[in-house]
Amino acid sequence: MRYILGLVGAVFSVVLLISFFSNVSTYWSSPPPKTAEEEFHLHPKHLSLASDGPLGKFDKQQLQRGFQVYKEVCSACHSLSQVAFHNLEGLGYTEAEIKAIANQWPTEVPSVNPETGEPATRKALPSDRFPAPYANDTAARAANNNALPPDLSLMTKARHGGAAYVYSLLTGYRNQPAELLKEFPAAKTPQGLHYNPYFANLNLAMPPPLTSEGQVVYAPGNPKPTVDQMAKDVAAFLVWTAEPNLPNRHATGIAVAVFLLFATVLARLAFLNIRNQKKATLVRETGVLEPENQAKSKRAKRKAGIDG
Repeated sequence: MRYILGLVGAVFSVVLLISFFSNVSTYWSSPPPKTAEEEFHLHPKHLSLASDGPLGKFDKQQLQRGFQVYKEVCSACHSLSQVAFHNLEGLGYTEAEIKAIANQWPTEVPSVNPETGEPATRKALPSDRFPAPYANDTAARAANNNALPPDLSLMTKARHGGAAYVYSLLTGYRNQPAELLKEFPAAKTPQGLHYNPYFANLNLAMPPPLTSEGQVVYAPGNPKPTVDQMAKDVAAFLVWTAEPNLPNRHATGIAVAVFLLFATVLARLAFLNIRNQKKATLVRETGVLEPENQAKSKRAKRKAGIDG
């Protein structure tokens, strides 16, 4: 039975090897055809933010501009379910300003009428999270050509490229290139979708949200609100929503790195100290005054005819 099982295993292994090499040969001799997505999809453009790098910190003025862009443009379709109004304190807003923002938010918070028990809505409080713009997913799809607008709370963590992806997507809308239609005639952007080479399948349901300079009016002392600037600002804001404690994490990481470096130096010094003590002990244990060494010395002197 052992030999039979071994033979079955050997035959199975041979079949697997034949199948593997056959598939590899087929792949190299007849590679799969290129797709429009492979040929024309672009990686995110470079984006430099104050929060980048191990020493990065948030630019609160830019975060406030980004929040303004979200409030006036993005919040009409996209939720921010993991962020509460009181979290805006991290952007530099005062308690009074946060209360005013919550009270004036265009979408009210779902609630229940205490007198009738019927569903109702109320003004938001600082303790509330940002209310979703739609009552449910069905309503969201109905208002967006059957596409469900994603929640933006963790968007820069959920997409490859993070903030650079958001920035590139917002500034990447364009007409389909003639080369694409010539090489892939069937890849023409369907009606109701919009071509964007930074999106995975090149076409998305969201129309360009940022369309013109001054679409959001910044307060005096801020940069000119161009489409490029507004895209950068809202991308920076979404980095904050995804990881509001980023500066603290950076500071903790630096402190831990310094501690580990200091501990490594102490460990090395301790090792050298112990090694030197061990060497000194070995020298003392095998010194010239040891009885064994003295006996050897006397025998050598007698052999040499030296009185000692």
